[in-house]
Amino acid sequence: MSNRAFTVSEETYITLKDGTRLATRIWMPEGAEADKVPTVLEFLPYRKRGGTDPRDESTYPVFAAAGIAGVRVDIRGSGESDGVIDGEYTPRELSDAVEVIDWIAAQSWSNGKVGMMGISWGGFNCLQVAALKPEPLKAVISIASTVDRYNDDIHYKNGCHLYAQLSWAATMLAYSSRTPDKALVGDKWKDMWMERLEGEPFFMEEWIDHQTRDAFWAHGSICEDFDSFPAEAMVIAGWADGYRNTPLKAIEGMPKKAKALVGPWVHKYPHFAFPKPRADFHGEAITWWNRWLRDEENGAEHIPQMRAYILDGPRPALRRESDPGFWVAKQEWSKPETQVFAVNAKGKLTSDGDAAGIGSVFVKTPLDCGTASGEWFTLKPDAEMAGDQRQDDAGALVFETAPLSDEAVFLGAPELSLDLSCEADWENLVVRIVDVHPDGTSTRASYGVLNLAHRESNATPSALPQGETVAVKMQLDAFGYRFQPGHRIRIALATASWPLIMPSPEAPGVTIDTASLRLSLPLLGVHERIEVKEPDNPDPLPSYPMHSDGKTRRWVEKDMTSGLTHYRISEDTGLEEHPGNGLRTSEVREECWSIDPTDPLSLRGECTWETRNARNGWDVGTKTTSVMTCTRDEWVISATLKAFEDGKQIFQKTFEKRVKRNFM
Repeated sequence: MSNRAFTVSEETYITLKDGTRLATRIWMPEGAEADKVPTVLEFLPYRKRGGTDPRDESTYPVFAAAGIAGVRVDIRGSGESDGVIDGEYTPRELSDAVEVIDWIAAQSWSNGKVGMMGISWGGFNCLQVAALKPEPLKAVISIASTVDRYNDDIHYKNGCHLYAQLSWAATMLAYSSRTPDKALVGDKWKDMWMERLEGEPFFMEEWIDHQTRDAFWAHGSICEDFDSFPAEAMVIAGWADGYRNTPLKAIEGMPKKAKALVGPWVHKYPHFAFPKPRADFHGEAITWWNRWLRDEENGAEHIPQMRAYILDGPRPALRRESDPGFWVAKQEWSKPETQVFAVNAKGKLTSDGDAAGIGSVFVKTPLDCGTASGEWFTLKPDAEMAGDQRQDDAGALVFETAPLSDEAVFLGAPELSLDLSCEADWENLVVRIVDVHPDGTSTRASYGVLNLAHRESNATPSALPQGETVAVKMQLDAFGYRFQPGHRIRIALATASWPLIMPSPEAPGVTIDTASLRLSLPLLGVHERIEVKEPDNPDPLPSYPMHSDGKTRRWVEKDMTSGLTHYRISEDTGLEEHPGNGLRTSEVREECWSIDPTDPLSLRGECTWETRNARNGWDVGTKTTSVMTCTRDEWVISATLKAFEDGKQIFQKTFEKRVKRNFM
């Protein structure tokens, strides 16, 4: 890597064809006018000021020093950009991004080649924009993203309604209602803010209208047409995150274009993610950009198609700083051979061919079972990660192997097939694969959920034939895992996972034919052990002055009088000040998910957010409250948005909607 001098500027605005001005922060290598440079774009609604500053400042200076310009753009209606956001990954958003790419390629300092990268939202839209084939966009790095918006995002999963859907709608209502920075946009800050407050949608209203995999979700899902994907793609994820399936799907769907890297991480960039070990993202990225944006012959095209960290029996903990394991590589990925497990006549999980089972077993899980599941997507390696599974296993139908005499190592997506019956139109099926340590401690290795009305199609679900036996097949989340000798492999079958998924209206339970159960686990197979370089800087994020400390709590309450179980989350970032521009920001999030373990219609989710932007003599903020309940036939959602200036309320807006439940 070179060590080129560079400048940083927030003065440039990109004017779109419709006159909308998008705000930028640009890291420009010195001498780019004379020695034209490639550019990396990140296009987000998360605010380059008072939002993604720390991670931007950990990466783009390194790129610029290597002679690669960085352009960080706030999408329409966010940060200091004009307009109002209209949803996530909308045609307008993607069209705006294409205009930005064309603008970059036309600049006097650009060599005409652009890369695009991001994590989560930015990881999504870099794939989606690439699929539109803007000519200058040659390569992408997509982290913690999806190729299938219906099944691998925060909304629905195999037809199950994820609680993350309301949680994220509440997050975006708070994020999108924040004011631009007065210091950058001047006196028009308040007019811009009021336009946002009046015009921004509550995303949940749109998402709840699309409960099946229809054209709304097909839009932006690049799995709809893998064959025509034009750009070189490095796809990165972590086993501790909800987006762990994407690298595998990418290399299976576009093996000539995609490279996969999967570590032990939560939903963070791999150079500062937990659990450790981390990866040298800067080195990986610069090699990637130099190959595809500079035509440097550095061998990036020969990176193994799959590099994965194999977890080696990590234990649940209050905080998982580091996970044991080892890196493997497969030069070319192919469908793995499997080890098939069944239930024998003694109720043991076995792979020796004995599948007599123990007959038919009725499973009806208490509706508050699942509180050890953690978050769907994880930002911290603490209680957001799945905990000891024994408390959830108590409410499930459990089968396990005898202690293993030899290691069992797997990499890929497990599959389950079984026969079951139900006395209602539909029910949920939750399946967990658990590593049982010799002392009984239980680590979740993989899991899957299925709305049984979606057993044949997410686009056209159909009622279960009541009382009749049906064959069900489902794929669980991908994993890389070594079960050590002396450990046991457990499969836990349940009909609830609270609050991860919402229960069916009747929660009737299912009857499982245990002789039909087959669990196919993907064997690691031929591979090589490799080393993945860790970052040179063990603490790459800048630290900012704190005016008040942050704090986090997550706990479960069981009210013995009302019968309700409450799952509570409290997050306070503290009041932070950016040392360069003086902007002080804070966010406070509170969530409560409540349910009576015997009544599926008692469910209630409530999410509140308070945000604040401040400088001396300027203090503005918002408070939002988002709520979801249900009846047997409807989802009921509502939200309130309030805005404050100098402690006085200046705006209020409410949203209310009732939507028919469609096997959801």
